[in-house]
Amino acid sequence: MNAEEPENLQALIENLRQAGKADQPVKIESMLQATGERSVGALLLVPGLLVLSPLSGIPGLPSVFAVMVTLIAGQLLVGRGHFWLPQWLLQRTASRSKYDRALALLKRPAAFVDRLLRPRLKFLTQGLAVRGNALLCIAIAATMPPLEIIPFGNTTAGAALSVLGVGMMARDGLMILLAILFFLSLLFLISRIWL
Repeated sequence: MNAEEPENLQALIENLRQAGKADQPVKIESMLQATGERSVGALLLVPGLLVLSPLSGIPGLPSVFAVMVTLIAGQLLVGRGHFWLPQWLLQRTASRSKYDRALALLKRPAAFVDRLLRPRLKFLTQGLAVRGNALLCIAIAATMPPLEIIPFGNTTAGAALSVLGVGMMARDGLMILLAILFFLSLLFLISRIWL
């Protein structure tokens, strides 16, 4: 399935709901195909939403999504228009029932977030700022493996990636600023755990 590029968060969640085949585990490849594959914001938003959801409690899954985010953001950093991910990552799966429950939980907040979004502070979502956002994604992803020792410790990382992805998708620079605040809280959390 090759979906159209989603216009907002609710459309993205609806596309994700249709990923893969019913009653079968959902592959990361199917999730990415459901984003429309052209929207960088949506590509980064998918792992963010899934890490924000109860799926972040599955051991190892946040680290897999951290690798995915790093690969996508790294390619964005060097200016690639088409994103490549290794087959071992694309073939990873999530349980269909857990995946569907996670998306159902995200549906109501998505409607609220969509009402807040509008193009503003666009200089934070275009030009050189895109590379800065890619660096921010990589920095957020780097916090995810150490936070796996805490049950649902990656929720803040998922929120940071989600807000950043939706900001890029909607050209809303205010969301980029909010993602930076989430990242700073991540740094604080890690400093409290590891230092």
